[in-house]
Amino acid sequence: MKRAGFDNRWLPMLLLVPQLSIICLFFYWPAWQALRSSFYLEDPFGLGQTFVGLKNYTRLWDSAQYMRNAWFTVWFSGVVTLFSLGIALLLAVKADTVLRGAKTYRTLLMWVYAVAPPVAGFIALIVFNQRWGPLTEFFSQFGWDIRIRLDYHDTAFAMIVASIWKQVPVNFIFFLSGLQSIPRAVREAALIDNRSGFSRFWTVTFPLLAPTGFFLLIINITYALFETFGMIDTILRNNPGDMPVTLVYQVYLDGFRGQDIGGSSAQSVVLMVLVLALTIFQFRMVERRIHYT
Repeated sequence: MKRAGFDNRWLPMLLLVPQLSIICLFFYWPAWQALRSSFYLEDPFGLGQTFVGLKNYTRLWDSAQYMRNAWFTVWFSGVVTLFSLGIALLLAVKADTVLRGAKTYRTLLMWVYAVAPPVAGFIALIVFNQRWGPLTEFFSQFGWDIRIRLDYHDTAFAMIVASIWKQVPVNFIFFLSGLQSIPRAVREAALIDNRSGFSRFWTVTFPLLAPTGFFLLIINITYALFETFGMIDTILRNNPGDMPVTLVYQVYLDGFRGQDIGGSSAQSVVLMVLVLALTIFQFRMVERRIHYT
């Protein structure tokens, strides 16, 4: 096998300059600025700053509102990830067995992927409208009077439902591709060895989908933490009050609306460290159980 080479030793470095420049400009430099600002109390207009050490971090730890939002973020991310993956896997298994109208069935499941997060939030406001929303009328039959932006738990429920609905098509596409990549010979051998559909799926199909599932696990956690910002902002209409918000949205509220540059920077650093720790845990602990073929 012939190895690719460069006659000029500087050419590979030159080719890396654009990508490295983008990474430094849009990742390392903002991260450094956030870390630096987290140790200062800054003027909103940038006219001065005072070094306060770790006071911005201790203030977060002592804030009951911030800790409440932190626990909500953990709970929100876990529920959205679990149900998004579970529903998408179920739909993908069903779509993989459809013979007639398969393209129409798959298209109907995937079109939601094109919906922008703010639009998904607006749709949630419509279907959960207190007076004439279809889902509000449905749940009212069971004695549940949903009042989004008025009740904490009702608002959280609307956020979760909209977030799951928005993310399911992405997971569906990947799971369906993973199912269709399983060799037919493996499926036929599993059908001969085990007649139980559930047992066959759990012992044969699911382990072969593990690499896809691990990839989607990371994608879904990232989505729940960051990409739901636009949807949450639309549902709350930029007036959260005492409603549930995620840590990313809290950074926006304190930094852009409250003009607390140092406090919002400390929140960004905390969130960055948590995401980094979660990613390391996933790759060190979870990936060890994944077998790539």
